[in-house]
Amino acid sequence: MKKIYLFSVLVLSLIFGKANAQSNVKSTKPNIIFIYTDDQRYDALSVVQDEQGSKARFPWFKTPHLDRIANEGVRFRNAFVINSLCSPSRSALLTGRYNHLNGIANNHTNFKDTLETYPVLLQKVGYKTAFFGKWHMGKETGKRPGFDYSVSFIGQGQYFDCPLEVNGVSKPTIGWVDDVTTDFALDFIKGNKEKSFALVLAYKSGHGPFQPPARHTNTYADVELIKPSNEHLETPYKNKIESKRKNQNVAQNKSTSWTDNNEKTIRGYFGALKGIDENVGRILNVLDSLKLTENTVVIFSSDNGFFFGEHGLGDKRAAYEESMRIPLLVRYPARFPKGKTIDKLVLNLDQAPSILELAGVNVPKSYQGKSWVSLIENRAKDWRTSFLYEYFYEDGTTTPTIKAVRTETSKLIVYPGQDEWNELFDLTKDPTESDNLINKKEAVRLKEQLQEELSRQEKASGYVIPSYADERPLDQNGKYIPPKPMDVQ
Repeated sequence: MKKIYLFSVLVLSLIFGKANAQSNVKSTKPNIIFIYTDDQRYDALSVVQDEQGSKARFPWFKTPHLDRIANEGVRFRNAFVINSLCSPSRSALLTGRYNHLNGIANNHTNFKDTLETYPVLLQKVGYKTAFFGKWHMGKETGKRPGFDYSVSFIGQGQYFDCPLEVNGVSKPTIGWVDDVTTDFALDFIKGNKEKSFALVLAYKSGHGPFQPPARHTNTYADVELIKPSNEHLETPYKNKIESKRKNQNVAQNKSTSWTDNNEKTIRGYFGALKGIDENVGRILNVLDSLKLTENTVVIFSSDNGFFFGEHGLGDKRAAYEESMRIPLLVRYPARFPKGKTIDKLVLNLDQAPSILELAGVNVPKSYQGKSWVSLIENRAKDWRTSFLYEYFYEDGTTTPTIKAVRTETSKLIVYPGQDEWNELFDLTKDPTESDNLINKKEAVRLKEQLQEELSRQEKASGYVIPSYADERPLDQNGKYIPPKPMDVQ
């Protein structure tokens, strides 16, 4: 009997020991909160404004809660999107793939490439997943794919009293939409504090029409605004592509009137982003109160940048720095250092593989991004020193199809079929992209190097102008024919 008893004790201890081990594994799996805004420039953070010192354009803008993430975690100084447009960028975040391959090349196409998105893969390993806020894949409705729970709006939604679809069922709401979606996200965190959860909080701010919450309507009414030094420059395609939508001609193709347009826009834009900073603070405070801070990864970024008069532009799309460069902050106290800055080139393509690595999930071979976790932990080998940027002409707009290569120190912008528009910049000497070197003798070697690198990047990424792009006429040899100046049909 004694032997039987001892054997039973041994068996039970093994069973419970295994169960406890599994429980410990689960408890150490990090929670993941991915927060991103709309159209937030890389320098729309006070930690960046402070770093820029006398060169800062918006020194009055303060983001203490976002700065907290940077100070308690990691800030990537050179984060970029591979296509500066809402839906294409958001699809790249989900798939880790370039837009010429993932099915989204404009703002009005529904998202179909859902089989290997990172939330689907997180679901398979036991994460409770949720999406809150702006989905923006065309005007797609319904529960968001890959998420167990979603509270989202259709298309652009609206800033105040926005109807939200809760798991696909429309419900009215009252208040500023980014406050409301934060409320839902906080409830989700509180309701799932004992589980491993992964949530996305995608804010509407700072997309136009730039309507901040009432508490910030006049917050920046009296601040002094500084004009960009390159405001007088014009894009090479200015007034050469006709838009069906007149407002797009104003926003993208014609020099923006500082007094009539930019002052009001900037004040509203930063008022909205001030509201975002406060809501991020609410998220951080709840993590603290629930004692979830240590084991929760918080990622903050944006879907693309935005112009405030640089090159005479508003909007985004073009391949200049203000459009394609974004904020990226990461905090994970249990694993990552505090106050670290990284200057290597990272992309929105890198978010999905990074999240999967943090969750202990194998990254699909289809992903074209790379996990930045190795950069943070000083074990990255052969990290990228350049990348391909792409943009495809969208119906009703005035920005042509673009492909570009951006290195750590320079940039080549190519407009297919319009070689006379091409641009070359030495970013070390010319960070405002004010001196186009494309036809200058002293830049012949740089031009050749970047042309070679662009070709290499195109081949490596499988670049094509996709069949689902809005405008893709081909000649008899299958070669792309760009729109004729002022003749877009």
